[in-house]
Amino acid sequence: MISKNEIKTISIILVFYILIESIGITCPIKFLTGVSCAGCGMSRAFLSALKLDFISAFHFHPLFWLVIPAILLFIFKNKIPFFKVCFIFIVTLFIIVYLIRMFQPNDNIVVFNPKSGFIYQVIHKLIQ
Repeated sequence: MISKNEIKTISIILVFYILIESIGITCPIKFLTGVSCAGCGMSRAFLSALKLDFISAFHFHPLFWLVIPAILLFIFKNKIPFFKVCFIFIVTLFIIVYLIRMFQPNDNIVVFNPKSGFIYQVIHKLIQ
């Protein structure tokens, strides 16, 4: 089933996520770079789905529903002969949706604003 190392890794990720959320950083990638990641909006989508507001959930991230099957896929990856094909399909879907959302001017969830990123701001202050 799930190994001790996988449980340890999941635990570390959860603790890290709780820590950064508690100081107001909702996404470490967006905070550091100013660019949204392919999973941007996923947390808000799940919160909307928990409230049974599926229209908002799909608005925040149209692939939110795919996370649970993906987790099950990883848990049972040794028992699924076509694991790699499924994994590549899921990654491809996320990339396609990400690119579509990145180039939609009205999408305020996925953003490309490197100047607002922490890394840019630090470098900019060091140069000045």
